[in-house]
Amino acid sequence: MQHTKRLLLYTISIALLSACSSKYALVKSNREEYNINNSLAVDSTIIKTYLPYKAELDKEMNQVIGYTDVTLSKSSNLPESVLGNFFADAVLNQAKRIDPNIDFAIPTTNGGIRNDIAKGEITVSKVFELMPFENETVIFTLKGSDVLDVLKFIASSGGQPVAGVKMKIDNKLPKDIFIGDKAFDVNKNYVVLTSDYIASGGDGTTGFSKPIAKKVLGLKVRDALLQEIKQLNANGKRVNTTLDGRIAKN
Repeated sequence: MQHTKRLLLYTISIALLSACSSKYALVKSNREEYNINNSLAVDSTIIKTYLPYKAELDKEMNQVIGYTDVTLSKSSNLPESVLGNFFADAVLNQAKRIDPNIDFAIPTTNGGIRNDIAKGEITVSKVFELMPFENETVIFTLKGSDVLDVLKFIASSGGQPVAGVKMKIDNKLPKDIFIGDKAFDVNKNYVVLTSDYIASGGDGTTGFSKPIAKKVLGLKVRDALLQEIKQLNANGKRVNTTLDGRIAKN
């Protein structure tokens, strides 16, 4: 009897293994497109599901976190802009709270600045529209020759948002360079703040490929902007950025 049971189980196992090893071939395939447009009827179930989340998100994004006395615009006939100056100053200010040894910053390019901010209230959503990316702030210790490559990129591209550096563009080359209040010395090392996107060569940036040292600050560029605006507001101040000649053209 036991032998019979074992034989039966063995037979069933073989049958199952044989079934698993069967080969199948596709004999027919149907394809159908479903257009998602205004012709579709509204699904009230879906709306009811996401509405509470939308209401919570809208509440957070519409929160007023500060004010600006000027229109923050990246449109300019000069190699600097009001919005670019605000952006670079804000990110540098917040990054220096983590590492005060930063010499200057190029936290974005003109192409990375998406939207202007109109005079008046600044909401969370306006900052997300300005900076929709998840870029991280990174600081690099660079040789003077590599810093010069960064500055050459800035000059050749007609000017970029910077803070802590002042220079002139002459025939697409950087001239009369000052970092902080001291003349640029190609034989010195400098600590430069930027974003992970720019450091990887985004928008054609050069100079960051061979750093002496590198440190990720754990601070997103957008969070730095939000923190700067909130801190100004908490201190009873408004954004009042101007064009200050940090980059000029001969």
